[in-house]
Amino acid sequence: MEYNSESLEKLVDQFARFPGIGRKGATRMAYQVLNMSDAQAQELAQAIKDAKTKLHRCRICQDYTENDVCRICASNRRDKSTICVVETPRDITAVERTHEYRGTYHVLHGLISPMDGIGAEQLCVKELLRRLNGEVKEVIMATSPTVEGEATAMYLANLIKPLGVKVTRLAYGLPVGSSLEYADETTLYRAISGRGEL
Repeated sequence: MEYNSESLEKLVDQFARFPGIGRKGATRMAYQVLNMSDAQAQELAQAIKDAKTKLHRCRICQDYTENDVCRICASNRRDKSTICVVETPRDITAVERTHEYRGTYHVLHGLISPMDGIGAEQLCVKELLRRLNGEVKEVIMATSPTVEGEATAMYLANLIKPLGVKVTRLAYGLPVGSSLEYADETTLYRAISGRGEL
């Protein structure tokens, strides 16, 4: 038996659609919206509407932007000879926080996953291959260290290498502050094989 009104239940149901948000979290979010002033609630609704109507994929890298080309692709300060391939636009934010990478990006918007019915044709692979016009010297695979991430990286590497473009993979290893005794064999193997000189 539902104790909440129909409108509240609909709001909870909408929040519960978000990945990682369970029913309790969705209920808290719905009550938070109800506690907002009318102006704050309107701002939230407008922000959602604007994001859905104004944002679209960058013509070059497939990240979200309000313009034809995103800020990174439009920048003259970025190294256009290097492309970092990521799964989602959120991954760009993670790499940019390091302040170490100065190249460009390409967003696949997913990973190859036959179990989920996702093949290369559902990803932004054609758009990536179109960018390999001679200026690009290196493509960095920054997909997740999962079965799907590895399969996608290998698939793309097999397409790109014959074009004479260097393909690299992000190094994997031990997280800072972790202990060797708690690391799994795969992580330790990657840490050893990807070791660098001090």
